[in-house]
Amino acid sequence: MDHFRNIYQNKALEYHQMIAAEDVDGNLTPALRALLGNQRRILDFGAGTGRISLLLHPLDYEVTAIDLHLAMLLENKQQRNLMGGRWPLLCSDMRCLPFPSQSWEAAIAGWAIGHLRAWYDSDWEKQIGAVISEMNRVVQPNGTLIILETLGTGFSSPQPPAPQLAEYYKKLEEQWGFSRQEIQTDYLFKDVDDAVDKTSFFFGRELAEKVVANNWQRLPEWTGLWSRTT
Repeated sequence: MDHFRNIYQNKALEYHQMIAAEDVDGNLTPALRALLGNQRRILDFGAGTGRISLLLHPLDYEVTAIDLHLAMLLENKQQRNLMGGRWPLLCSDMRCLPFPSQSWEAAIAGWAIGHLRAWYDSDWEKQIGAVISEMNRVVQPNGTLIILETLGTGFSSPQPPAPQLAEYYKKLEEQWGFSRQEIQTDYLFKDVDDAVDKTSFFFGRELAEKVVANNWQRLPEWTGLWSRTT
């Protein structure tokens, strides 16, 4: 089984414990608020354990969360309940959604679409294009589409961590019309051992060794935020 699919199906709690340490400086929330403006009704594509939903709920956004992996949604439900939230959760493929057209004011896909680049190497443009088409379909005219993807973990400056992702990011900008921002979203852990414990299952041995070598309690992380209007 693919490494990330295995995590999303079997290690949802460990995944959430890792991302709970991300964006220590709180840079994502103001960036998202600036793009969303007065748009309140949001569809969260590939919502996972609730990274975006948990950010937006305290700000009175009306979020609906969808994800392909039931285990991730069950952890999302746990985190939602701990916060006292009530956002709907739906197990669905983001390439083919069960919603009428123009149902939402904005759509956000956080760290989700990029996996299709690896999972469907022979026709990734078609697969990713289907997601973007669905984002366009379900969002009202002049609504906002937002895609968040990694620009590197353990890097001193933002950069695509793999050639395949660089190819996908270029397509987002040159073919699909998205504009990019680069945001620092460092992780902060209790100590170096905690950083290794919380990240090695996801990022692997090479990053764990880098964390130890650099004595990183604070692990550098960069996020790309691509956006455009419908």
